[in-house]
Amino acid sequence: MSEHPFASYVRILGKGPNLSRSLTLDETRAAVGMILKGEVEPVQLGAFLCLMRVKTETPAEVAGFALAIRDSLSIPQGMPAVDLDWPSYAGKSRQLPLFLLAALLMAENGVAVAMHGAGGHTAGRLYSREALASLGIDAAASLAEAAEQIGTRRFAYVPMDVLHPRLPAIMGLKRLLGLRSPLHTVARNMNPFDAKVSLMSVFHPNYRAVHRDAAELMGMRELACFKGEGGEVERRPEKPCLVEGLRQGVAFEEEWPPTLTSGSGHDLDMDAGRLARLWRGEVADAYAEATVVATAAVALRQVGRAGSPQEAEALAGRLWAGRRRDGLAA
Repeated sequence: MSEHPFASYVRILGKGPNLSRSLTLDETRAAVGMILKGEVEPVQLGAFLCLMRVKTETPAEVAGFALAIRDSLSIPQGMPAVDLDWPSYAGKSRQLPLFLLAALLMAENGVAVAMHGAGGHTAGRLYSREALASLGIDAAASLAEAAEQIGTRRFAYVPMDVLHPRLPAIMGLKRLLGLRSPLHTVARNMNPFDAKVSLMSVFHPNYRAVHRDAAELMGMRELACFKGEGGEVERRPEKPCLVEGLRQGVAFEEEWPPTLTSGSGHDLDMDAGRLARLWRGEVADAYAEATVVATAAVALRQVGRAGSPQEAEALAGRLWAGRRRDGLAA
């Protein structure tokens, strides 16, 4: 019997400590292309994902994986330009997803934001789709609807299954394999709508450089990556924040000082309805507002609205104070 064409990619990763190696960008792109077309057997997919995860993903593998996903997308003709790519895959367990208000603040001030994510893969977390629904913002049901939402309100949330129906199943294999899929890492680098700027967050600080180098291999020129609260793109205002990425194609590191002297405890209620009340100014919460401002400041700096962290913080504060309290992403 002839060898299955996907077997060569598994062999490269799993031939042993002396003969195995990482995949190149082109090899990963080809292998993942086969996966997304349904051309591999389930046992091959499990072996491929586990082997890549155990050795940890290289920037070339992350870039090749992300590019293969982008190759498979059917982006509508006439898709409006997206300014800011905002991946949201971790979910929140200790604090509400306050970063959503930062993203909507950017949209209100002329920055087109495409947020994409997945939910339900980790128990006990509040995911962006549900939180946005509490704000009256529905997820896009198709890529065409995402394009329409970007055009009309400068914000869209696109679930992973709308990007490609096979992606949630791959991420969901954690339940069977006991390991996070490389897709948890790759999803942050997808930038499915080819936005000018991408924001990313990491659980583990050493992944900042992986995301930056993968983005550079993908041809991206504007990226800001930092260790976000709970793994989401959300600054903790009581902590210093090292932002790493690309600015005009050049690698950079930038230390952002804390804006508060103390943090906030665990939110025991996790009431998503509180997000709307915060936006409308019906509740006062210094920590939550500082989080929104601090997160928006990183985005403003990266899209070129501010020349320094201090300028970005000041601008974010003014925008938050002047927000339209009777509307969200209007």
